[in-house]
Amino acid sequence: MPRSFSLADEPFIPVRYLDGVTARLGLRDLFTQAATIADMEAPHPPAATAMLRVLYGMAFRIAARMTPALADTAVAADPRQWLRERNTVLAQGRFDHGHVNDYFDAVVSGLDLFDAARPAFQDPRLADECRDIKGNPKSSGVNKLVAGRPTGVNGAILFGHGTDAAPAPVDPAAAIWEVLTQRYFGPGGQCTARRLGTGKDGNGLIGPLRAAVSFHPWAPDLFTTLLLGLPCPDADQAALNPDDPFPWERADLPDPLAPAPPLSWPAGLLTGMTRHAVLLIPDLESSQIVDAYVTWSTKAPAGPVLDPYLIVDTGRDGKFHARSADLDRSVWRDLDALMMDRADNARPAVFRHTRWIPAALRSQVRVRAYGFAQERAQQRDFGWYSATTPPVLQWFHEHDPAMAVRFEQCRIAAETIGSALDHAAKRAWAEVAGRDTIDRKKPGPWVSPALTGYWSAAEHTFWQLTRPGNTRQPHRAFRDDAETALIAAIGTARRDIRVARAFRHAVALLWQAVPNRPPSPPQP
Repeated sequence: MPRSFSLADEPFIPVRYLDGVTARLGLRDLFTQAATIADMEAPHPPAATAMLRVLYGMAFRIAARMTPALADTAVAADPRQWLRERNTVLAQGRFDHGHVNDYFDAVVSGLDLFDAARPAFQDPRLADECRDIKGNPKSSGVNKLVAGRPTGVNGAILFGHGTDAAPAPVDPAAAIWEVLTQRYFGPGGQCTARRLGTGKDGNGLIGPLRAAVSFHPWAPDLFTTLLLGLPCPDADQAALNPDDPFPWERADLPDPLAPAPPLSWPAGLLTGMTRHAVLLIPDLESSQIVDAYVTWSTKAPAGPVLDPYLIVDTGRDGKFHARSADLDRSVWRDLDALMMDRADNARPAVFRHTRWIPAALRSQVRVRAYGFAQERAQQRDFGWYSATTPPVLQWFHEHDPAMAVRFEQCRIAAETIGSALDHAAKRAWAEVAGRDTIDRKKPGPWVSPALTGYWSAAEHTFWQLTRPGNTRQPHRAFRDDAETALIAAIGTARRDIRVARAFRHAVALLWQAVPNRPPSPPQP
């Protein structure tokens, strides 16, 4: 008989306690000890941000057992009243152990990775529905499950050197992270075909976080982090329905061909936007995952509801689009979109009610970002990243308008000088090459190293400039970084008279990007 693997009790989440000690915990212990946990770790950033959405849902259920008004529709209809109730739970300092145990005892069967009827976050019907033309089971392969592994002939390898011909099995404790990653970040287009009735379809939709970067409030301990991360009821267009079940609470399986129901708050908002279905295939002892089915779960297009952890930009088409993850863009360059609360909906909804965070806590809350750079419409993955800012919540516009504006001004200055450096490096190379115009296809060897050096230095400068009391002119500070980066990129070639002349002209271009610049640039 296959053994069970209960996510409630099997230790699969690496954590670090406030005293620096590390351990692995199941979900039950994670919540009972959340007040003493500083951070949790994950195999990679996409898995972390996917897991957080699950933990937020569980935190909501447990908090509602501690303060039932949190799950009252009438209270949820008044965001201010709901936030007061949230703060009541915060004031208790930890999740009540009795309520934690009661909750996980009630949902334990839905959290068993190998449960026959409803394995955790999986669809057991795929074993019958994913078949080839001869009726034989058609799996996707364990490499398709694991983010970063090669799949097919042209699959990108982010980590490891396995192949489809000899795929390495996956431990169940690691497999659950990959299941969640597929559900939230899975690609659209061709996938393992799924037969339903007389039809067969092998094309799916993209996951709700595909190619996106998520931003989460991060407190000193996990208990506070999870409560601050709960989306406020008014932070979306989802219908208020606190009783709508989360996937691990459902007694049935959703109809993949049915029209999509209206997204609910909070279950639909946190876990109802996924478009992929997964089923793990363990070995005979259920000790390793040796294969998997990965396919589509619904063909219903995503609704208009905005994920509460994404920066939303308005495109040229007038529609809202999640800001894409970018391996070349540091998180501090997005901070002003979090700190300034404007009518353009750019700020992630989870940060729109920071006035209700207790004042003593604001100076301790940081921002954690998780990004997965991918092709949005295709299947290629490029890389992932995570970053945590210093405590910046205290400087959000509603708490310290002057500091929020300072952050925005410094970010804009950095971008302005960065663009000037890009142009100056291209212009300098064109001058040395004897061209009157820049060759966009061959911009020269100085652009990439100059920009790499600049943005690395600019991050340090940015945090210096945004210290309280620093009034230095940001354009000049970033211009100094740009000139230093340009010098390093050109190197000893500046000894050549033509290069020295081009460098001097490039420095002049950098000064032109500085407001109230001096009458003449310094000589090299």
